[in-house]
Amino acid sequence: MKKNIIIIGSGFSSISAACYLAKAGHTVQILEKNSTPGGRARQFKKDGFTFDIGPSWYWMPDVFEKFFGDFDRKVSDYYTLEKLDPGYEVYFDQMESIKIGDTLEKIYTAFEAEEKGSAVKLKKFIKKAEDNYNIAIKDLVYRPGISPLELVTPATIKKVGYFLSTIKKEVTKEFKNERLAQILQFPVLFLGAKPSNTPAFYNFMNFADFGLGTWHPDKGMYSVVEGMVQMAKELGVQFSTGQNVETICVENGKATGVIANGVPIDADVVVSGADYNHSESLLKPKERGYTDAYWDKKVFAPSSLLFFIGLDKKVENVSHHTLFFDVDFDAHARSIYDTPEWPKDPLFYGNFPSITDSAMAPEGKEACFLLIPIGPGIEDTQEMRDQYFDMVIERLEHLTKQSIKEAILFKESFCVNDFVSEYNSYKGNAYGMANTLLQTAFLRPKLKSKKVENLFFTGQLTVPGPGVPPALISGKLVASLVD
Repeated sequence: MKKNIIIIGSGFSSISAACYLAKAGHTVQILEKNSTPGGRARQFKKDGFTFDIGPSWYWMPDVFEKFFGDFDRKVSDYYTLEKLDPGYEVYFDQMESIKIGDTLEKIYTAFEAEEKGSAVKLKKFIKKAEDNYNIAIKDLVYRPGISPLELVTPATIKKVGYFLSTIKKEVTKEFKNERLAQILQFPVLFLGAKPSNTPAFYNFMNFADFGLGTWHPDKGMYSVVEGMVQMAKELGVQFSTGQNVETICVENGKATGVIANGVPIDADVVVSGADYNHSESLLKPKERGYTDAYWDKKVFAPSSLLFFIGLDKKVENVSHHTLFFDVDFDAHARSIYDTPEWPKDPLFYGNFPSITDSAMAPEGKEACFLLIPIGPGIEDTQEMRDQYFDMVIERLEHLTKQSIKEAILFKESFCVNDFVSEYNSYKGNAYGMANTLLQTAFLRPKLKSKKVENLFFTGQLTVPGPGVPPALISGKLVASLVD
């Protein structure tokens, strides 16, 4: 039966759900609080510079192809991809870095150069990661998290040990070289948890990294949003921006619509792709599936301090994606997850998209995006932002042996307070809820409301978890439950 469906928010999961529901014949309207669609995947432009405010890594291209393929379309119908070589670069000391190339053979060579005999170990490690990837991405993540039995398959029974062990244990058991171990643990950060708390089964992220590579959409990640919005409109989805949803309306235990900007809007079904905790705050307490105490006990992925910097020159000795691991990896992780506090010596990530894409900055200039992972909910002040900006710029200059401060044309920052105000993000988290063993699959907040009929949720706080590819899958899963 054809239904009138309202979707709150226009992030990747919301647009994905909208596309599947529209294809099924429903009338779908997306209500977005901000002035442009995309949710956290927005764009910032200034003086000819372009920055992706949200996601900047394009991994798991097969998931994007599968998504567009479900609508008899191709990725190339909407945007152009370039495989990066190197996919990224990791600094450990001044002018000492390891580049992760665009083929496994290049990566094996880089590992062998760092530690003799590591190439053979890496081949075995990646084979296991590929097996797990095929189990996870081609099967498990497309299950809606309703029952623990979803995880029980002939393939997963053989992998029980990988669910009980951790990424850190499996990596350090094989790789004694600290630099190589950190590189292999890095992809887990996309899952929002530290390697010592993440089931070893999630080493499939290493295959996503090394096996499938790192890509760049022409004109930035926002091109993906624009492509999805275009396809959604072709399918009949309506988009309304500047719509702040204040209430989810419930009558006799059923969702009947929303109130946005003070105006009631009727619906047969409501799907929220907004932050799950915030979405439930739009309900009366008795209608909420989870209490404040529930959310407070959960392990959330990090927040971030972001800087968007326009430089009046090209930068040397860096790659499009550059990681700076010249400080204690574990100490920074503890500052995020154990007792959230500002890290004494932060790891940080630099994104220089104009190295690859001339559309991202004026000729002869560089777009520079810097990110420091920090604990969710910590105090965010301008003083702290300024202090850490000076800290990472000095480290960037030192490690890459060049002057950068004098070339800064402008800088803008984005941190915990902005994640809260712009996205209603719980404790200002940037990536959702961490994928720990006790927050995996059926143990995550449900796609379907436990208290209210015709109310559903999608996105990084529910199934299957944080990241852009999982968000596309989350949209598909919730659409199947609605339909």
